[in-house]
Amino acid sequence: MSDQLPQKLRADAEDNRVRILAAARRLFAEEGLTVPMRDIARAAGVGPATLYRRFPTKQALATAAFVEQARACQQIVEDGLAATDPWQGFCAVIERICELHVHNRGFTDAFLATYPDAVDSADSRELTLRSVGTLARRAKARGQLRRDFELSDLVIMLTAHRGLHASTPAARVAASRRFAALTVQAFRGP
Repeated sequence: MSDQLPQKLRADAEDNRVRILAAARRLFAEEGLTVPMRDIARAAGVGPATLYRRFPTKQALATAAFVEQARACQQIVEDGLAATDPWQGFCAVIERICELHVHNRGFTDAFLATYPDAVDSADSRELTLRSVGTLARRAKARGQLRRDFELSDLVIMLTAHRGLHASTPAARVAASRRFAALTVQAFRGP
């Protein structure tokens, strides 16, 4: 009997962890990183003590919650770098990053440095920005990207994108696509 008790507790602890992460991902996506930890615990069906035992800080929770999004963001940029035409690769990065971010306000917050370590822990944020910088240099060399484009313009673009509001999720996605198209036009070289 005593052999079974610890196994059951570990399974319960893992179940709690899974529920906490699912609740955090959902609430972070809907509300951003300002959602209180107590609300996440409530949505997961656990007490605050259980939440804090698994994730002592919101940053620790965000780090665990955004692993998949950080990998997806890096893959988007790697795909852009692999494009034979750097401008097409750059445009695809802008469009796909906007699409990724429209579905998850919390990831946008983390990427934009509310909790920079939440993304850096996956070795993604800085690598992503360096890779976009490489892609931008290639597009500039071909005269396809504005000569005055700076990497900080991408951060400005994401900050502006974060402000998109719409009455429905479908309208928000449509607004994000328009925003991406306008951004690409603004970044186009002479």
